[in-house]
Amino acid sequence: MPTQWKRSPEELHKTYVANTEAFYRIAGRGLAGQMDDFCVSCALQLFSHSASLTEEHAAAVNALYSKGRPQPKWLLWALTTEVGKQTAFLPPLFFWSLTEQDVQRGTDCSRVFIRMLTNILLCLAAVDDDVTYAEAEYITECADKLSALCDSAGVKKGKPGLRAADFVTSAEPSFLEKNPPRAAGQTGPAQAEAGGGTSAEQPPEKPDLDELMAELDGLVGLEQVKKDVKSMMNLVKVRQLRKDAGLPVPPLSLHMVFMGNPGTGKTTVARLIGGLYAAIGALSKGQLIEVDRSGLVAGYVGQTAIKTQEVISSALGGVLFIDEAYSLASGGENDFGREAIETILKAMEDHRDELVVIVAGYTGPMEKFLDSNPGLESRFNKYIFFEDYNGDELNAIFHLQCSKNGYELDPEAEAYAKEFFTGLYEDRDENFGNGRDVRNQFEDMVVRQADRVAAMEAPSKEDLVRFTKADFLPEQTGGK
Repeated sequence: MPTQWKRSPEELHKTYVANTEAFYRIAGRGLAGQMDDFCVSCALQLFSHSASLTEEHAAAVNALYSKGRPQPKWLLWALTTEVGKQTAFLPPLFFWSLTEQDVQRGTDCSRVFIRMLTNILLCLAAVDDDVTYAEAEYITECADKLSALCDSAGVKKGKPGLRAADFVTSAEPSFLEKNPPRAAGQTGPAQAEAGGGTSAEQPPEKPDLDELMAELDGLVGLEQVKKDVKSMMNLVKVRQLRKDAGLPVPPLSLHMVFMGNPGTGKTTVARLIGGLYAAIGALSKGQLIEVDRSGLVAGYVGQTAIKTQEVISSALGGVLFIDEAYSLASGGENDFGREAIETILKAMEDHRDELVVIVAGYTGPMEKFLDSNPGLESRFNKYIFFEDYNGDELNAIFHLQCSKNGYELDPEAEAYAKEFFTGLYEDRDENFGNGRDVRNQFEDMVVRQADRVAAMEAPSKEDLVRFTKADFLPEQTGGK
């Protein structure tokens, strides 16, 4: 059944701009970046409840940018990967501040925001001309969680928003139901018995140790990181053998500090560590929960501990990975980030056998962060340093991206790639993104290659998969 909410990407962008401009008149344009990031995050979570993912979904996410802001460049393969990683909805940090302002001024801007978000999400749900029950449930969950914050803060009541359930057009299973996310080390979707689903009492399947070790060894570069991780694994395994043999075992902290620049594989290694610890029995599940300051800190007194505890609960049995952790201690004595730190430290003590915390960030700020609280320094005694990728390693990462996505380089492009990534490394500055720069370069090349091939009258299969030197730089157009 068609839905009245379907919009073309152009129409969706106009709808998004109209709604956000109304919001910025209330809250200020300084929130544009946070608003765009939040809505993209909501779209990824929403699409995990869609019946399928198509180019229409990628085009819809690319329409979510405020006036004067850069347009996203999502490709379907990247979108599909990220949708599979999505977790529960969390209110954005700026919303907590908005509720505080409403209480102080007697306004209801936060409730207007909820109605606006509901409209945007309904348009996103309908990009495939279908709104599923699962999508409507997600939209309702978002509205309910935000409304609960308004109620607890004492924001005055406003007019009710739309009920997403009123616009459902089908009960099609969701994308994640059709494509269950793999556990760490699992090679494919879990297979249920023919007579029914998995028993609630059945323990989670252990990740495959050999596969995870092979994946670790297969990472480009990071040789010292790999040695450090293997040493930690050996320490845990020998400790377990001593325990089984009735020998005394010294206390062991599994919590770690990852130091290094962005794009050096810190999140990937953290995910592998969770799986490896689960494979040898040090953790029960091995899942990775990744957050930053905005996922832990709320906007007013008493709420940060609740928000942080919810994140910790979702990480029990696995790894809690806190990126740019130093931002929790950067706001002074009265900053709510310190409340998050104290909550995390208590959880590390209360759940010492079922939680591994990894804090990550730039080396200098992380050292200051650990010095800011005696409890931090005493609980984190394992440091792993992630060096920048050199030119050869950047080139190797690029070739892996090409191979994984079915692209090849012609001989001239092959020779130029080495020169290009060597220069990228040698000319790096404080904004150098390591693997992220490679990924951005690859995605830009996919777009440039598509523009070039689309201009051909009858492109061959070789044309469709081949990168040329012209695809590396935007000023080099045409030719082969």
